[in-house]
Amino acid sequence: MTKSPATQTPPWCPIIQLNADTNYLEMPVTTDAASVAGQNYSMVSEFILVGFSTFPQHLLPVFFLFYLLMYLFTLLGNLLIMATIWSERNLHTPMYLFLCALSTSEILFTVAVTPRMLVDMLSSHRSITFVACATQMFFSFTFGFTHSFLLMIMGYDRYVAICHPLRYNVLMSIRTCARLVSWTWAGGSVMGMMVTLIVFHLTFCGSNVIHHFLCHVFSLLKLACGNENSSVTLGVILVCVSALMGCLFLIILSYIFIVAAILRIPSVEGRHKTFSTCVSHLTIVIVHYSFASIIYLKPKGPHSMDSNTLMATTYTVFTPFLSPIIFSLRNKELKNAIKKSFQRKFSPLRS
Repeated sequence: MTKSPATQTPPWCPIIQLNADTNYLEMPVTTDAASVAGQNYSMVSEFILVGFSTFPQHLLPVFFLFYLLMYLFTLLGNLLIMATIWSERNLHTPMYLFLCALSTSEILFTVAVTPRMLVDMLSSHRSITFVACATQMFFSFTFGFTHSFLLMIMGYDRYVAICHPLRYNVLMSIRTCARLVSWTWAGGSVMGMMVTLIVFHLTFCGSNVIHHFLCHVFSLLKLACGNENSSVTLGVILVCVSALMGCLFLIILSYIFIVAAILRIPSVEGRHKTFSTCVSHLTIVIVHYSFASIIYLKPKGPHSMDSNTLMATTYTVFTPFLSPIIFSLRNKELKNAIKKSFQRKFSPLRS
């Protein structure tokens, strides 16, 4: 929005525009002038999350209830897994330590994204401050990358257990496992901070309407002004894709060695028993990367805002919802431990 010196808005007068697509008033809250490429812009200090506001109003309570139940199930399911691993001593192994860390990252990622989405569904005030938007992006990327790093470490754990069983206790000691978990959290934090700083060092001007239910990185980049926008977008894509594809490559490499080792087992029963220890992890990897590719690798086309919103929830809400289901149903040892835990707590005492 360029203004000539003769018509420039006084610093105490806010600029108000009506967005024709969403019927929202676009109001930058501050009116400081920022010089970008020799032009004066009104800087944005808050954003408006469009999210589900374009959906029919009578459907919003239905969506709210549906996503609320998924959110609560995600929290309770992951907490149940963590409590079971903590209480059952036979589950105090590296694989279940990593699973406990994975459940923690699932809970924190969900808490960073879903509550805000649920509140905005039933609210008429959908604005979010500049700082709150940056904070949400940092935590969502931190826990999202931590989740991917943990999946990679879990793949390495399965590789060591199957390909080097005699050295497993040495290679995957408690100290080594704790160090690996710490590195995944540190790596996720670094990636989250890097992406957030790259995006929020830009100047945002003009429209402050984000066509998403969270502070989505690419939706935000569309609002940035200046000549750096395209190079920053490319940089964010390279950082994210390099990290995620690197994790996926190492997971695939682990499973190539795992499959080769399993094929050398003479009995069919032995092959099945060995591979069954990998099924839950492999299923989560497929679900995680499949839904992520739907969001970030979908071809450009005439997608409606509503369809984009629903597709985004597959990764942010549906994937965390599926994780405890997959691990509790596909992991026989964990499933039996959960059953035992419930029987001890809820079965009547017998003399």
